Amino acid sequence: MFGYVRPPQDLPEEERRRFGRAYCGLCHALGERYGPAARFILNYDFTFLAILLSDPEEGPVHHGRCAAHPVHGRDRLETTPALALAADESVILAYWQLRDGVEDHDWLHGLKYRGVSALLEPAYRRAAQARPDFDGSTRRQLALLAELEREGCPSMDRAADTFAVLLRGAAGEVQEPVRRRVLEQLLYHLGRWVYLVDGADDLKRDAASGSYNPVALRYGLTQGLWTEESRRSFAATLDHSIHMMATAFELWDFGVWTPVLERTLYSGLFQVGKAVLDGTFRTGRSKKTTPALEQGGDTQERDT
Repeated sequence: MFGYVRPPQDLPEEERRRFGRAYCGLCHALGERYGPAARFILNYDFTFLAILLSDPEEGPVHHGRCAAHPVHGRDRLETTPALALAADESVILAYWQLRDGVEDHDWLHGLKYRGVSALLEPAYRRAAQARPDFDGSTRRQLALLAELEREGCPSMDRAADTFAVLLRGAAGEVQEPVRRRVLEQLLYHLGRWVYLVDGADDLKRDAASGSYNPVALRYGLTQGLWTEESRRSFAATLDHSIHMMATAFELWDFGVWTPVLERTLYSGLFQVGKAVLDGTFRTGRSKKTTPALEQGGDTQERDT
């Protein structure tokens, strides 16, 4: 996805380590199922998805070395059905995000997207075979979104809803009906929030390139600059999505994952939204890197 869903940096040490075990567990699941190259799509967003899909108990922990940590190794969760599902869906989402990058750029600027998507394609084909329903729903929603972009649709809500429905589909294989409905609602509003934050983050780039941006169209922004009124209105829209996520979150017991999910929803997302609106998000970093929470380490997040 986009790299916006991240826990706050002030997580208690125990929760930092728990998140790190999930992060490393998803990394291992990606490598186990799709080979070493698939590990490079790993990011915080996909880890958050893996945690949402996980059982309320943490599950077995394994300590081992890997290419990223060859000396001291790291603790990681052993692969569970939830981690396998998150790995498969992560590959599908990452592949189609890359293909979207190909479509959004000319031949020269799309080369990197074309090259990485080609490397990921064998993994994508296996993931799509394993999760055909999610792949099919993802393709349908992205086709709808592409149509809105071609039309230059000025409705911010229509565009955001299209991506929200896409992410809601990640809960489709959850068997327990009430839990599935809770996750569908949470993921729907998370998808809406992610799409809108990404639009706000890209305002100046899209203004310079002339690319479609429903946030700019909704508020009539020029040169990617907010007015005080539009900024206030958009912040309220983001906050509403977070409140809706929180409402769904409170309907289910997420067990040991409750603290990290709670801190992400009630603090982390607000911090990211404010930083995007202030123009300070990722200051001094490349677009898709951030200091990792992984077990208190100093590595960088990998994102597509």
